Amino acid sequence: MKRNTMLKIVNPILGVLVVNQLVTGFASRSLSYETFGLLHKDGAIALAVAAALHLLLNAGWIRNSYLKRTRPSGA
Repeated sequence: MKRNTMLKIVNPILGVLVVNQLVTGFASRSLSYETFGLLHKDGAIALAVAAALHLLLNAGWIRNSYLKRTRPSGA
């Protein structure tokens, strides 16, 4: 599968997982312990996996944008 196709799948999932963490975090007192554990705690693991995959798929862009070596001036 192409990198752009993978990103089109991973990015919306990543967005939904971030919103899930926010909503369940704020609603934690109104959720049962089991529901909170499933949605928030297990969702955090899924979020970490999706974020790692997102970073892996964007490694080239990160490397080119932030890890460039600059030549010393006057060389």
